[in-house]
Formats: sequence, structure tokens, C-alpha cells
Amino acid sequence: NEDFAAEVEAQTKALQQKADEKKEEAPKEEEKKEEAAKPTVAISAKDVKVLRDKSGAGMMDCKKALGECGGDVEEAVVWLRKKGMASADKKASRIAAEGAVAQYIHAGARLGVLVEVNCETDFVARGDKFKELVADIAMQVAANIDVEYVSPEDADPAMLAAEKEVQMKMEDLQSKPENIREKIVQGRLDKMVNEKALLKQDYIKDTSKSVEELIKEATAEIGEKISIRRFVKYNLGEGMEKRNEDFAAEVAAQMGK
Repeated sequence: NEDFAAEVEAQTKALQQKADEKKEEAPKEEEKKEEAAKPTVAISAKDVKVLRDKSGAGMMDCKKALGECGGDVEEAVVWLRKKGMASADKKASRIAAEGAVAQYIHAGARLGVLVEVNCETDFVARGDKFKELVADIAMQVAANIDVEYVSPEDADPAMLAAEKEVQMKMEDLQSKPENIREKIVQGRLDKMVNEKALLKQDYIKDTSKSVEELIKEATAEIGEKISIRRFVKYNLGEGMEKRNEDFAAEVAAQMGK
């Protein structure tokens, strides 16, 4: 013997509540439909690299930007700038006179490295991210035994001129036209220079990017120009003539005295 009117009222309220919930869910459903409506664009590694070089932004940020912009690199650069992710290139012309000098001593104390990395302010220089970056760069120098300078532009012009002269006279090139020889020799020189430049080496903690790309990413993330100024390596005993006498001859010489 329930109150029929009260029951109807309760059911009406329940239906109204469900209707309100559906109204709240409707915008979410529309958003999902809009997301689903976005065409899926295949993003190539080449396009990601081009965008990274242009923007200095991280790899995943570049991939996301290209996806949002239908694979258009120029639009993706604008998208990244709006998000505050593309700032490394803009900061390239700034003066970075602050920073830190870090050391890395390899196990056994037979190899040591000193490196100077610069930033724009003392505030950033004292930060943990910057300190970690400088320490990583010092370790990188120690790991790359062939590096001699920071950038390819730091290669000795006189050394390159002498090497080019030698390469142009190599037997394997003599049968080729001079303009072809020039191109081949220049390619060999570029390869040699890049192998000795720190910025062109694969980053030891993530070989998918170079040290140069690491610095660009750090510049974008930290918000200041970051640059590697110089480094020096110390190998124990390097350049010294080690004593290596014939022990038998030394004994004979002493017996003859």
C-alpha cells in the first residue's frame, strides 16, 4: 500500500538526474569524437630530426608537435614556440659568461678531464640540472678518446690544408677528375673533423642524440643559452719517455766496471 504519488515523484527525480548526467557527459563525448576525427599522420624520424634542428625541442615534443600539425614542420615550429618548447636557437646569440668547471677522474686515476660549460646566470649555474649536465659532459669527454676540440669549427685550418694536400695525391683518387677528387677529399676531411669534435659525438647516456642536440635540449629546458667552451684531458704518463732498458745489458755494464 505504497504512496503512488511519492513513487512517481521519486522516479521523475531519478530520470531528471540521469538526464543531467548525460548532459555533462555530452561535451566529453564530443571531445572524444573530435580527437578521433583528427587524421592519423605517419611521422618520420627524418621530419622529427629536422624539427629538432630547427627548434631545439626534445624528440617526443617534436613528434607530438608534428602529429598536432599534420606533419607540417613549419607549423610544428610555431606550435612548439606557443608551448614555450622552441627557444634554443633564439638564445644562441646571447652571451653566456657564467657556468662551471667540472672534473672527471676515471677509475684507477690514470685519466682525468676538466671541462668548462657556460650559461647566462649564476642562478642557473648553481642549479642541480646544470651541475648534472656539466658532470655528464666531463664524463663524455673521457669516454670519447679521439675528441680534440669542441666544435668542427675549432679544427686547425693549417692542419686541414696539409691533410687536403696529402689526400688529393692519394693513389686511389688519381684516376678521377679533379672536381670529383675535390668532393671525395672534402667528404673525407668532414668525416675526420666530425670524429674529433665533441659536439658531433653520440651522447653516451642516450645514443639516439648527439652532444650538440643534448646542449640544445638543455638550453630549451633551462631557459638560458648553454655552451661548452673548452676541455682538457690528462692521460697518466702521456708524452713522457718511459725507461725501458735491457736489464741484461745493464748488469753486464755494471760487471764490467
